[in-house]
Amino acid sequence: MRSSLASGVRRREIWAWAMFDFANSGYTTVIITAVFNAYFVAVVAEGKPWGTLAWTSTLAISYALVILTAPLIGAHADATARKKRLLLFSTLGCVACTAALALAGPGALALTVLFLVLSNFCFGTGENLIAAFLPELARDDALGRVSGWGWGLGYIGGLVSLGACLAYVSWAQAQGQTAAQFVPVCVLITALLFAIASTPTFLLLKERSQPQPASEQGAWARFSRTLRDAGRYRDLMRFLACTVCYQAGIAAVISLAAIYADQVMGFSTQDTLMLIFIVNITASLGAVAFGWLQDRIGHRPTLALTLLGWLAMVGMIWLASGPALFWAAANIAGLCMGASQSAGRAIVGLLAPPTRLGEFFGLWGQAVKLSAILGPMTYGLANWLSGGDHRLAMLITGSYFVLGLLLLASVRLERGRRAALAS
Repeated sequence: MRSSLASGVRRREIWAWAMFDFANSGYTTVIITAVFNAYFVAVVAEGKPWGTLAWTSTLAISYALVILTAPLIGAHADATARKKRLLLFSTLGCVACTAALALAGPGALALTVLFLVLSNFCFGTGENLIAAFLPELARDDALGRVSGWGWGLGYIGGLVSLGACLAYVSWAQAQGQTAAQFVPVCVLITALLFAIASTPTFLLLKERSQPQPASEQGAWARFSRTLRDAGRYRDLMRFLACTVCYQAGIAAVISLAAIYADQVMGFSTQDTLMLIFIVNITASLGAVAFGWLQDRIGHRPTLALTLLGWLAMVGMIWLASGPALFWAAANIAGLCMGASQSAGRAIVGLLAPPTRLGEFFGLWGQAVKLSAILGPMTYGLANWLSGGDHRLAMLITGSYFVLGLLLLASVRLERGRRAALAS
């Protein structure tokens, strides 16, 4: 590990940084992927035909808020050297609004939508801010490994939250409780674990950036300059376009996996939780293994390999008529999920100017959240227009991975790194 760290960085800081991935993964695993999404459609929306579209539309609103604010928040964090303080505010907001989702139930659609939008906005903001610490902690030739460690530990965090929820759901169902009774408790478990597991981040992680002169602290002015100079960062901009495409496919799979398992494969809540539990294990292994591979064979070939894996997964799910092929496809998705997301974070760390990490990771956050609108909305609309054909919706969503591969071929990382260092 020591040879992977930047000068002056201690091992406990890497652990503290990675613990935030551990902490916030419970939110995406339980709320977005495994439990609350299916609960939203079946219970909060009372199983109405528009339930899936309502879910994807709610997420789209929260992601739109991140898109509008991410670069400005990042620019402000760079200018004032307050990444850590802003990360704390976003974490507290996500924990509080996640806990408030325990109020969700039949007929409480407006209240549920409000707290889901707020919690997911705070989650997305925090995700961008914690990523901006990566280039300060890792050497240039170890960005893939260190990013992979964080993402790998993150999936273990998702396992902890999901395992706790799975244990509680098993007990609650044995007691004859319904989803309207046990899902709110799962939400509270998730919020509590997020709060506890993120504590080391705020105790041990250092703020290394320096405040900029007062004349350069205007967030909007800094962001406007970036827009004017976009041509200097053409490889970063191409990679962000690539990110929008492949992340759109990933976002659709993550946010609709439980719904697909329930509606198409006939999985029970317990079956779905077990599936996501196992997939998180393969995702953790994929993030670490591909992070090592990324620093060995290069960022771009590694990411291309994972996108080919995603295409294979889409084809298998489309063909699956029984649980065996679906389980195999889900675990391929797990291996590729951690790898592709970790690789993207490392590439942005390579292409971002060292003095503007918060702002450029904010641009990355914009791309990721735009994809999180496009992917699920494409799936939701395809499902609605086809009269509920989830297989067709999944196949259409897979086209985003093809577009991602085509755009990735135009990115030149060495040229992009030179442009970042020249800024």
